[in-house]
Amino acid sequence: MSARRQSLHTHTVNTPVTLSEYAGVRSLHLGTEWIQGSMRISNPLVVELEYVQKMLASMLWLPTERLRLGRAVQLGLGAGAITRFTHRSLGVATVAVELNPKVIMACRAVFDLGDDDARLQVVQADAGHWVADPCHHGTAQLLHVDLYDHDAAAPVLDTPEFYTHCRSVLVDGGVMAVNLFGRDARFERSIGHIAQAFGTDQVWSIKPTAEGNAVVVAGRKVVVPDAQALRARALHLQQCFGAIKLKATTWLNMVRPYQPA
Repeated sequence: MSARRQSLHTHTVNTPVTLSEYAGVRSLHLGTEWIQGSMRISNPLVVELEYVQKMLASMLWLPTERLRLGRAVQLGLGAGAITRFTHRSLGVATVAVELNPKVIMACRAVFDLGDDDARLQVVQADAGHWVADPCHHGTAQLLHVDLYDHDAAAPVLDTPEFYTHCRSVLVDGGVMAVNLFGRDARFERSIGHIAQAFGTDQVWSIKPTAEGNAVVVAGRKVVVPDAQALRARALHLQQCFGAIKLKATTWLNMVRPYQPA
């Protein structure tokens, strides 16, 4: 582990968790004002943050008949929004990997995560080490990566080697979604690293949010259907999950294939 990575690792493990509430929404912070995740208190299954909704656009790349099959993995727990979704709304086996034990405790206590069960496992571990472990390779259909430092300034893990391990975690036809900053000069470098690991024809970006979050989707041997089939997938997703803010049909106009600079 590099000196910088060791420093980030130590800081992340020891970073305190703080909470805020506004207009019925509870948010998680890591010792700063930056929001690391949010939950609608009256309905924890609502996907509150726009960038999280866009991370779930990864489901567009899966055939409808495969949606509720396989396993979903999240790297970085945040306030548990994606974990609650895949575990409870989508109903698939779910693994969440989170380094900071205080984040796990907060999600259990005040973000409606619940205890582990037959379909849920929350693991306290370094995400980089977890994806590099061969025993996890070929085990996930959906992989969501949201690994930011306490200042929400940059991804903690953002190398071709890391993304290569992420690809190894996926089954053939599986999909990864990564939260990046689309208005940062580092975005092109990051999406380039993803393309290096997955192949340029297996990478797509989604229009950034107003706050600048840009989701990148990458597939392992994904076959993209024609426009009519994609629209049918989006309509199905909206029918299933529109009540919890997933506006799936709008995603179709936000997706762009990766174009190397």
